[in-house]
Amino acid sequence: MLELLALGIAGVAGVAGHMKSRSFVRRRLRFTRAVEKPGIGLAAGAVAAIAAAPVVAILPVVGAGTALVFGMGVGTGVALGARDAREGKVEDE
Repeated sequence: MLELLALGIAGVAGVAGHMKSRSFVRRRLRFTRAVEKPGIGLAAGAVAAIAAAPVVAILPVVGAGTALVFGMGVGTGVALGARDAREGKVEDE
């Protein structure tokens, strides 16, 4: 039962990281040169996973997989948000 809870938490963390980072990059970073760099998603995902590692080490239910899923979600969100910003797609606020 705890495994399902941990899997659910990891899934929610990955999806939330993806959605929030994509929205942020699309809205706020569209006028910067950061969106033009090809490896920005990979770098952001790695930083997010490293930043989440101490948090998941403290929590009893989740583990390192949750930090990795969160990092992958943030990385894909940043990469797709950068692509949206380059193409001029901006969401309404």
